[in-house]
Amino acid sequence: MPRMKGVVLDVDSLGPGDLDLAPVTDLLDGWTLHPVTGPDEIAARIEDTEIVLTNKIPLSRETIAQSPSLKFVSILATGFNHIDLDAARDHGVVVSNAVAYATPSVVQHTISLMLALANNLVSYVSAVRGGRWQQSDVFCFLDYPITELAGKRLGIVGYGELGRSVADVARAFGMEVLIASRPGQPAAQGRVSFEDMLRQSDFVSLHCPLTPETEHLIDADALALMKPTACLINTARGALVDSSALIDALEQNRIGGAALDVIPVEPPPADDPLVAAASDRLLITPHSAWGALETRQRLMQQTRENIEGFLRGQPVRCLT
Repeated sequence: MPRMKGVVLDVDSLGPGDLDLAPVTDLLDGWTLHPVTGPDEIAARIEDTEIVLTNKIPLSRETIAQSPSLKFVSILATGFNHIDLDAARDHGVVVSNAVAYATPSVVQHTISLMLALANNLVSYVSAVRGGRWQQSDVFCFLDYPITELAGKRLGIVGYGELGRSVADVARAFGMEVLIASRPGQPAAQGRVSFEDMLRQSDFVSLHCPLTPETEHLIDADALALMKPTACLINTARGALVDSSALIDALEQNRIGGAALDVIPVEPPPADDPLVAAASDRLLITPHSAWGALETRQRLMQQTRENIEGFLRGQPVRCLT
């Protein structure tokens, strides 16, 4: 094993202790595993460490500049907007991420959210728990609208690994899939414009990265283009959606519903407006779409491959 030190800044983000970390921890002779790391603890925890693993703990230009020992960062996720990649390049730090490891879990969760809205699942579960079915005069209880996915249109924003896989499952349900072109650009072959996708879709599912161009991609104007019965699904990044605009659209019945696995601030504060607005028409899950054990174990294997590549001088999945 190489005589290098490694640190994991937020090991608790990997789950409740059911994960086998050995594929990673076996690689070096010294690891420090921190459950969580606060903003004022980052610099001290990486200043004399060569290899850093982080899920969502940010590494800024200042932090990287103050860490002369730092040689390699492996992100325990696909998204990299919390790492200053330009600073990493300037200081000769190699950064890798994980790719396509969570596809089955995220697709499953995305479709589950769509089905929960289509079937009014939360309302029906609540009705049984509240005793309303038990008081029914007939065998069934159909107080809440149910709609079939078959024949509906699913608009997809971001047609990469996840977007394509969601589209495949949606087609198996008999849905028509509309793939949005990049906002502000004309429709490419096989795609429709972003605006037309919003106008025509019964469900809109977001699978694009968070960049300065996509922040608040779904704003008041975008929501105004959607059908009053249409539903929004977001399992990508919370800041893709303007929270205030979404709450207003739901309160004014301008869209049919929304289901979010991600919100702008995670974990949310006690007074988070989205959490306060959660209802049968606004479903929120706690960034758990990626959380299947199989997914998280694949993440460990990819992280091992990332570290091994760096140690061989042949880094893989490089961002810098």
